[in-house]
Amino acid sequence: MFDLNAAIIGILQSFGYPALFAIVFAESGLFFGFFLPGDSLLFAAGLLASQGIFDFWIVLIGVAVFAILGDQVGYWMGKYYGRGFFNKPGSLFKDPNHIAQAEEFYQKHGKKTMVLARFVPAVRTFAPIVAGIGKMDYPTFVKYNVLGGILWTVLFVGLGYGLGSAIPNAGEYLTVLILAIVVLSFIPIGFEFLKSRKNA
Repeated sequence: MFDLNAAIIGILQSFGYPALFAIVFAESGLFFGFFLPGDSLLFAAGLLASQGIFDFWIVLIGVAVFAILGDQVGYWMGKYYGRGFFNKPGSLFKDPNHIAQAEEFYQKHGKKTMVLARFVPAVRTFAPIVAGIGKMDYPTFVKYNVLGGILWTVLFVGLGYGLGSAIPNAGEYLTVLILAIVVLSFIPIGFEFLKSRKNA
């Protein structure tokens, strides 16, 4: 049986920082990176840093930089190619439903989407593309992109590092920990939903 979590650890141990930063970059804003394991990857990198396999500060700074750069590329892709690029329903990469999902999220949360989408798998890949398609004010996009990239990085890398330091043999519990991360990923969205219901 294929173990995704073991595969993530194996990739990081085999290819190191280049693999980590390349996956973060692709998953953050390139349309074909939406299926990559962003949250799990950051957590695993933090866990490996706690065991001395990675340098914590290189991981933290590098992930933040490449996450932000990935979104920048996604924005310009959306602005340059526009909605017409996503014109093949049912396609793995060019399905217009990918954009529709991100647009719906954007309509609900406005500019904060660039921060909140960081914590929602798949949506975070297409959110910057939608921002580009909609010609979101670029300085505003950059501000929220930087904020979201830093928060996402600090939360998941820090969580992996903290749990790896506190729990003996934390790698053995990686599957359970990653399931907890999936739940944690939706907490910001839950707060926003409750807030919108209260305002309504």
